[in-house]
Amino acid sequence: MSDILTCLECNPVIAAVGDDKWQQAVASPAQVIFYMSANLLTIADRVQQAHDAGKYILVHLDLAEGIGKDRTGIRFLAQCGVDGILSTKGLLIRHAREQGLFAVQRFFAVDSAGAEGAGDIFRSTNPNLMEIMPGVVTKVIKTCADSGIPVIAGGLLQTKAEVTEALSAGATAISTGSPELWYM
Repeated sequence: MSDILTCLECNPVIAAVGDDKWQQAVASPAQVIFYMSANLLTIADRVQQAHDAGKYILVHLDLAEGIGKDRTGIRFLAQCGVDGILSTKGLLIRHAREQGLFAVQRFFAVDSAGAEGAGDIFRSTNPNLMEIMPGVVTKVIKTCADSGIPVIAGGLLQTKAEVTEALSAGATAISTGSPELWYM
């Protein structure tokens, strides 16, 4: 398990792909692959391809087709040779750890209250890594602003710099529970 962490220290970019970009990911310098479109029929082949290329493969279990989102599904993936899973579900993270798989818990940070509670969630599930999403909020703001519908950026804004960044990315306004920002 620490091999994956060591690998990420040297090469911190993870290829998160479905079948459409699978071959590119296998040929890339990325050493860890998040397989976003695993299914019962192809997972064994994908594991073999990843391992033949010297890469770690973690399956996004929440998105997997035909593979149970339960203890048995995780045992199946372990028997297929996957190195780990990623999921938003704490119970699946705990089951994966019980099976000796590397576990990445995804968390969608949508507001301050949720973000503050994330630590408690992670302590109870004990993942090897946590993935906080979205990683680039300003990019999402820009994409949405380009649609022509005015955007309000809300959640997790706590500093003047963050407010300025959101507005610069195209937000029309921001919403915040931080009183000090109401006076900007």
